[in-house]
Amino acid sequence: MPTNKDFGSRAHHLSQVRGPLCAGIDPHGALLQHWGLDDDLAGAERFAMTIVEATAESCAFIKPQSAFYERFGSGGVALLERVIAESRKAGALVILDVKRGDIGSTMAAYAQAYLDPASPLAADAITVSPFLGTGSLQPAFDLANAHGKGLFVLARTSNPEGKQVQMAKRRDGKSVAQGIIDEVNEQNADAEPMGSFGIVMGATIGACASEGEARLRESTYGITHTTVRQRDTAHDLSQFNGPILVPGMGAQGGRPSDLPRVLGPATNFAIPSYSRQIAQPGPAVASIRTAVEALQDECRAAMGE
Repeated sequence: MPTNKDFGSRAHHLSQVRGPLCAGIDPHGALLQHWGLDDDLAGAERFAMTIVEATAESCAFIKPQSAFYERFGSGGVALLERVIAESRKAGALVILDVKRGDIGSTMAAYAQAYLDPASPLAADAITVSPFLGTGSLQPAFDLANAHGKGLFVLARTSNPEGKQVQMAKRRDGKSVAQGIIDEVNEQNADAEPMGSFGIVMGATIGACASEGEARLRESTYGITHTTVRQRDTAHDLSQFNGPILVPGMGAQGGRPSDLPRVLGPATNFAIPSYSRQIAQPGPAVASIRTAVEALQDECRAAMGE
């Protein structure tokens, strides 16, 4: 049975105390330039540690994207280790965005790298890809269970290409995305207040490219913009019992008002993730904190808290 040491229990409690927002810490070259920093390891360190200072004591969740650190080689990985350690020391839960997915001993090694407390890269939860089959992730589920960690499994992503795979129909009539949702939820059986195994649902799924596109579809196919959105986002989360990481918020187009549209009855499990919108007011720590407070309030209002 879940305990207060499980990721799901800790995530539920901390989001109630601090708010649901997840602060992404991604030292993207354009953001470093925006801050007047060089696109090198020193610039990435200044950027990342400033956002840790501004957010890790107030946000429930911190999400570094590993690729933006790995591009600097061993020094970047060392910086990622520091971001994880300092964020956890400040009381935040770290969701490491690595999107790993493989089979057998390789998947087990990935799990050891990011979920074993003995690893310097150990986070509280990681993102994983199920497109070699959700069952291929079992080594990660097992190690997460053993150490009270969490997983966020890609289910429905915002990129246009993802729909071709994720909304394809299986033989049983379910979409691939719905099958992933259901298979992940099986890992959360009887968990209270929620399980430790979540999914990733992009904030902008189903949105038309423009109002012009919506009108074109309506005139050509006789369906409304609303119908297009409903058709594009069709999934059932009514029984889902785990956290839902929602990237694509802010600069990528997602808004707090999109959370009920995308998640429906599972909106209260949302972890809305912002990266660029949090970083853009920097490098002043006070400006970042002000932006985070405003976003927390917007997300809480949209989620009915």
